[in-house]
Amino acid sequence: MQRLVLFDIDGTILSTAGHAGAAFRHALESVFGTSGPREGYSFAGKTDPQIAHDLLALAGRERPEVEARLHDVWAIYLASLAERLKGTEVPLLPGVRPLVERLNRSPDAVLGLLTGNVVEGARLKLGAAGLDFDDFAVGAFGSDHADRRELPEVAIRRAEERFGHRFAGKSVVVIGDTPFDIACGEHLGVRTIAVATGTYSMEELERCRPDHLFASLADTDAVWSAIFG
Repeated sequence: MQRLVLFDIDGTILSTAGHAGAAFRHALESVFGTSGPREGYSFAGKTDPQIAHDLLALAGRERPEVEARLHDVWAIYLASLAERLKGTEVPLLPGVRPLVERLNRSPDAVLGLLTGNVVEGARLKLGAAGLDFDDFAVGAFGSDHADRRELPEVAIRRAEERFGHRFAGKSVVVIGDTPFDIACGEHLGVRTIAVATGTYSMEELERCRPDHLFASLADTDAVWSAIFG
């Protein structure tokens, strides 16, 4: 095992074309009567708990009140997301399937997730796109911590517990489409691969100085070299 390869989901692996955002706002409105401002706030790169706290703070709700009712939000959100994704074709972004399959076959890689989604939301989205959640051997999720910067260490610890190997530094690879993905493991010295298939442009991502930057994951050999080079 040479690399722990951690994928973001939204904008990196797939796009739900607004279904997840609509389900999320429906859940907030069902529990709190508001989902905060409709304009000027981006979900991209943030954890689900962070999004809930941010939107509801902008609507004037206090953090303890929000925290106490998040379990209700997740129950409604997941039910709504499952219903919205039912019978919906959720496309994988370019190059994702061959890259994931190649990594999953490789004895030199542990395939994992590092995403702001709560774990069951991640499972629903991947399933709708035709990927098996269980093919990702380890993961760190928004349901583990609201602060995305805490998630790389969660994934590293879980990989060590499962495989008896401590990944560190550039042997940990974070693949994502936002500045938050690039920044979340900086304190651990991880290898970062940015991909401009989400809401951020190549120029915006380049300013964040990832180790590697791609317009998409379509060139499997080039991305493979970035992971293992």
